[in-house]
Amino acid sequence: MSQRIARVNELLKREISSCIEKNFEFPDLLVTIHDVSTAVDLRSADVFIGVIGSPAQVQEVLAKLNKKRGFIQNVVMKRVVLRNTPQLSFVSDDSIERGVRILNILDEIGEVDLPEEKAK
Repeated sequence: MSQRIARVNELLKREISSCIEKNFEFPDLLVTIHDVSTAVDLRSADVFIGVIGSPAQVQEVLAKLNKKRGFIQNVVMKRVVLRNTPQLSFVSDDSIERGVRILNILDEIGEVDLPEEKAK
């Protein structure tokens, strides 16, 4: 990935996050932007969303954001000037939940008493 695409991804991530924070309410949910992956030609971008809640709530949030995609693009592109305005698509990202599960499993393994090695 080029340095320019990395900078564009980070800028889009910050601005999309700000837009969602100011313009959308998700009661009893924590919604975060984990990453943005922009195509090389800047025509499309996947926005990876993390939602702490039930799977039904995750789908609800994704549906709401994808439905209001045009509004979010319009707000973001007023602040980020690019030759091509990427078409945003919101995707669920459960990497943090997977990481927490792995850490819990590792903790459980650490609590198990392993048999001591026999002295030779």
